[in-house]
Amino acid sequence: MEDIDSKEFNGALFPLIGIWEGNKGMDTSPEPDGEEKAAYFETITIAPVGDAVNAEEQTLVVLQYTQSVTRKSDNKLFHHQVGYWYLDKEKDELFYSLTIPRAMCVLAQGRATVKGAVTEYELVANIDDKNYGIIQSKFLEKKATTRAFQMQLSVEGDTMRYKMLTNLFIYGRDFEHTDENILTRVV
Repeated sequence: MEDIDSKEFNGALFPLIGIWEGNKGMDTSPEPDGEEKAAYFETITIAPVGDAVNAEEQTLVVLQYTQSVTRKSDNKLFHHQVGYWYLDKEKDELFYSLTIPRAMCVLAQGRATVKGAVTEYELVANIDDKNYGIIQSKFLEKKATTRAFQMQLSVEGDTMRYKMLTNLFIYGRDFEHTDENILTRVV
């Protein structure tokens, strides 16, 4: 990996770089008898890593990120996530990985589109896709299976908006778990 200065970094991932904070988050998650809605605030830190070269043929531009989410009702951390954003500029392919401390990993694939001052990102992963899929522990597979992941995210200046949809099978039923927030770049 080659270190790079964020001022020299360019391309579709550039708008993501920074420290982002948002206090308008809403989590809709499953409960045994229905659903729970929880307001949250979060911090997402996204920084350049550099280029990664695969098999001397593919060069990926790479960002790393950390996301910490705190429930407003009790001021407790209830979600933590780490991962990478990857861009194969030659093939215009976008990848996004996430790992959460519930013994789950996702590698999603998608695209970035620039529309004027707005950069939009759309990513998907599916449990049946051997390349852009979901890996989870045996416990999660049995009790709370994640079947699919989708994220839509946009950046305009210092404002980031996202909506994530995770299709789960939990408590004997299908459930669409959603998270969405509006964040501001603070650094």
